Amino acid sequence: MALDAAAPSSGGGGGEDEAVRPLLPAEAEEELDATYAPYARRDAYGTMGRGPLRAARRVELYLRAALLVPLRFVAGMLLLVAYYLVCRVCTLFVDEVAEEGRPRLRGWRRVAVVRAGQGLSRAMLFVFGFYWIRETHRSYPNAEDVHQGQSEELELPGAIVSNHVSYVDILYHMSVSFPSFVAKESVSRLPLVGLISKCLGCIFVQRESKASDSKGVSGAVTERVQEAYQDKNSSMMLLFPEGTTTNGDYLLPFRTGAFLARVPVQPVILRYPYTMFSPAWDSMDGARHVFLLLCQFVNYIEVVRLPVYCPSEQEKEDPKLYANNVRKLISTEGNLILSNLGLAEKRVYHAALNGNSRAIHQKDD
Repeated sequence: MALDAAAPSSGGGGGEDEAVRPLLPAEAEEELDATYAPYARRDAYGTMGRGPLRAARRVELYLRAALLVPLRFVAGMLLLVAYYLVCRVCTLFVDEVAEEGRPRLRGWRRVAVVRAGQGLSRAMLFVFGFYWIRETHRSYPNAEDVHQGQSEELELPGAIVSNHVSYVDILYHMSVSFPSFVAKESVSRLPLVGLISKCLGCIFVQRESKASDSKGVSGAVTERVQEAYQDKNSSMMLLFPEGTTTNGDYLLPFRTGAFLARVPVQPVILRYPYTMFSPAWDSMDGARHVFLLLCQFVNYIEVVRLPVYCPSEQEKEDPKLYANNVRKLISTEGNLILSNLGLAEKRVYHAALNGNSRAIHQKDD
């Protein structure tokens, strides 16, 4: 059960295909971690969460797995089923929004779905070991170059923009704001989760293709953001402009999709302090990550909610400028390091860790 590594990032395994490929040499691993720093794990479990454990830590992991994982798994499934039943009842005899496939929830139905979603999302975080969430609301940004008048604006945001560290990010935002978000089209067909995601008002897209309507992903997102901005009863969009997760210490370039609507946004910064296992989902497969997360007695989230960012006229005319300014603000306020890497480099890093030499050079071909 070589699930973990005893040392920091230089002591992890190479992410071989089910223990077939040998571990990477420490020097090669260190070089990869330095080159692809935003995706390198720095916790006690090392790169990809693989590698040998000291005997004492291995025994500790077995005990945690035996005590915590079954209880938390059952509790999590019960919460998921409970929310599915709420959504099932609230969507009975309800029409769907044309061309979007989501139920048209109004009145008590929407209130029940939202309140239950917020409460059960917080309960799910508790099950995962996030017993306390430290939130900070900043009234005035520290960044010196934010244009004047930000704090004087009282407009409601059309979207929440946040750095992306883990799948836990979504649970936190659901527990507080209950926003809609973009999800793969396959999510809509999953048992239990499919109906829940529809009640959330998710925009379903296929990988590297256009949305279900003819407007494309950007058009669908822009329309939904404008709708949320104009109607306070509509769900805000939750958007992760980086497009992928990092180890939580870096901030990747922002895509402009969240800023095309030219309306105010709510910047939120998420941090996950840790002592042994990092909740960041950077370079580890999903099943392994969930397992190790459930084995933690306590996990932590720190949240910084910045004032609503209202774009200037220049930013409204230039979404790229708008995105870059919000990115710079989040980086400054969250002490995050700006990086120019993206999803393509993350795939190359994963390929290198897995020993896939052909995929390593894919970006250069």
